[in-house]
Amino acid sequence: MRKQATAAAFKTIPVEQAVGTCIAHDMTQVIPGEYKGPAFKKGHRVSDSDLCRLMRMGKNNLYVLDLKEGQVHEDDAVLELASALSGPGVVFSGAPSEGKLALRASYPGLLKVNIDALTRFNLYSDVMCASIHNNAWVKMNQDLAATRAIPLVIQRNDLDQAICFARENYPIFKVKLFNPLKVRLIITGDEVYKGLVQERFKAIVEKKITALGASLEESIVLPDDPEMITQWINTYLSRDTDLIITTGGMSVDPDDVTKAGIQGSFETIHYSAAVLPGAMFLLGYHKNTSIIGLPACGLFHETTIFDLILPRLVAGERPGKMDLAKLSHGGLCLNCKPCRFPACPFGKSG
Repeated sequence: MRKQATAAAFKTIPVEQAVGTCIAHDMTQVIPGEYKGPAFKKGHRVSDSDLCRLMRMGKNNLYVLDLKEGQVHEDDAVLELASALSGPGVVFSGAPSEGKLALRASYPGLLKVNIDALTRFNLYSDVMCASIHNNAWVKMNQDLAATRAIPLVIQRNDLDQAICFARENYPIFKVKLFNPLKVRLIITGDEVYKGLVQERFKAIVEKKITALGASLEESIVLPDDPEMITQWINTYLSRDTDLIITTGGMSVDPDDVTKAGIQGSFETIHYSAAVLPGAMFLLGYHKNTSIIGLPACGLFHETTIFDLILPRLVAGERPGKMDLAKLSHGGLCLNCKPCRFPACPFGKSG
């Protein structure tokens, strides 16, 4: 159903008298279960052959625009809205469709949404914007948000208020570039070190980090020896390492000593997170190097807290204790088969 315009901005004519006039807006056709989209684009000049289709669409009358001073057509308004909402890494086309414009990522990265500002923007009259979730890992040209003016013709004063607010809170949307991090991996566990259990963590970790543009520089398997773990962490710290990942040894068993090994080198450590799977997750920082202690759940679950925190580290962020706590709302993975992440609610509140 098309929206109503301000009465003074247009006049209504019967469709039979519309031949030769130009359509004032994209006209949507809905064929249930088959199609929804513009049947006629704004500016299309109506011909005799169009009349039957318009009538089948239920269009008995058409609008002829007569814009007054202080009135803005939806297509012009949405271009201004999209420009005000878009920050670094966010682009949009110059051709609105049915009054809407999609904001897209101009490169792969981490989407950042000023959630509070977006909410308040949508309180302004006759405008709207809807987006995907904050901290989403996005690909080039992926849709991030969409905006439009609600009426066919919006009052300039209403439009300016919304645009002014968006500019004052710039950027409401931006995409942070992923950095080519140098990653080193420490796999712990006597059972793996002694060859009693096949090592499987390296392939999992390497697949996930390389998907974000990081590189695995080297890896090593160590026994459950906290001093040896500390020694190798210090070695990796001396080798121009952006991120150290340890796997295993993070639970409450007496043989799980990886956390103690990390504490020998890192002073800033956040241990535990309100996320399942991933409650015994460790995150720490030492100067310019981050460290992740990945619990054994990473072997058995396709998606864990690792998938929520890793993109933020690669984008140059340093999540802290509060960030880990905020993941609690939405932090329960439902273990869907097949896994649909990231097209699911897991981790979306953070």
